[in-house]
Amino acid sequence: ERKKRFCKMIPAQGRRFCGEHGDQEEENDRKRIPCPLDPKHTVYEDQLQKHLKKCNSREKPKPAYFVQDINAGLKDATEILDEQLPISSLSKEELEDLIRKLKKASNGIKPILKDQKLSHQALQEALNDPKNGESALKHLKQQASILGNMEKLQLLGPGRCFIEFGAGRGKLSHWVDIALQDAANVHFLLVERATTRFKVDGKHRKRDYIFERLQVDIQHLCLNKVPILEKEKLPVVGIGKHLCGAATDLALRCLVESYATQYDERNEEPSPKRFKSDKTDLAFNNSADERSGKNVSENWNPVAGIVIALCCHHRCQWKHYVGQEFFRTVGLGPVEFNYFQRMTSWATCGMQETITEASTIDAKSKDRSSDTEEHDQVNNRIECSSDSLQGLLTVEERKQIGRLCKLLIDQGRIKYLQQRGYNAALQYYTDSTVSLENVLLTAVPSQSSV
Repeated sequence: ERKKRFCKMIPAQGRRFCGEHGDQEEENDRKRIPCPLDPKHTVYEDQLQKHLKKCNSREKPKPAYFVQDINAGLKDATEILDEQLPISSLSKEELEDLIRKLKKASNGIKPILKDQKLSHQALQEALNDPKNGESALKHLKQQASILGNMEKLQLLGPGRCFIEFGAGRGKLSHWVDIALQDAANVHFLLVERATTRFKVDGKHRKRDYIFERLQVDIQHLCLNKVPILEKEKLPVVGIGKHLCGAATDLALRCLVESYATQYDERNEEPSPKRFKSDKTDLAFNNSADERSGKNVSENWNPVAGIVIALCCHHRCQWKHYVGQEFFRTVGLGPVEFNYFQRMTSWATCGMQETITEASTIDAKSKDRSSDTEEHDQVNNRIECSSDSLQGLLTVEERKQIGRLCKLLIDQGRIKYLQQRGYNAALQYYTDSTVSLENVLLTAVPSQSSV
């Protein structure tokens, strides 16, 4: 009745109602109760125990690579704020003080990123296909630029395992596969916590190498226990297209701490015979020592590179954020972070001239509908529609402050990677007309760390 539609389940013979709605039938003396595992459906009370053994909502056995909260980050709950006050609750003086802290902490950070809008030959045919609509073309341009940046960093080669975090349908891995052109000894792991429709995995089932999905939250993913990585010990390349908010921090910690660090602690070296193959040797051509003729196995690094297109900074969380140490060094903490992460939305919705009318917001958001599968538009507009900002900041000032907040949060990620032996950088990988979230984070092991 609540959904104003008829049930489509078939009633048993001689019954007027189906089992789900049988309690409405007077002659039915059997009682139905909500399932304790999922109250959205009901079950006959006298068959409860039998149902619990086969209910789809029962807890499934955890895979070997599931380790509770291994990449969660902050263990001390005292630093996690119980209540986050909205920006609208701040007085004019408090808001101005917050902006002063932001600008002071941002001193020394280069505000203009390098323009690295590239493309890749693997997507040229698709980019020139007239059948593609505007939305599909925007995604293809981004994927082409990501692959172009990977090629520039010499990360597209044989003898690697590509891990796509927040894989969704798996389109980024699909194009990486095409770009590799049947390169030897290549595997793909697609990490996605939700079940996904219209996956492109079927196009790769007949290939020789592994194209595997890991249905697990990045927060609980231990790469050291993924069977293929335990067996093959291939260098890993972490990739992601629009990895929302805290998922980026979880992915970085998954690669740099729970995988690379633990791998080094085991003191396991790849077998020297692995490097006798010319094709496999190409997988390590980004090593300066290899070019100088040294033994590759002495310079092997478990994480060959990281290439992640960032987005949705308003969904970042302090407890997961990898740049906490950087924030503390510039005199900031969880309180300022929680305000800054919400102010980042000003960078992408600050251009709305009238922010008090819901109809205007809805009309403006249609221009960004092509990225609805990647962005949480509702949450992204929460802090943009605050009446308290009227008269305090102009539209352009909000945009500038939002961009500065994003840059500060990303700078913490860069410092985190640099401290762990990576050459990390931020760059614009696509035009803002293609995607408002147009910043790419890249990292490769520095020469001193290999």
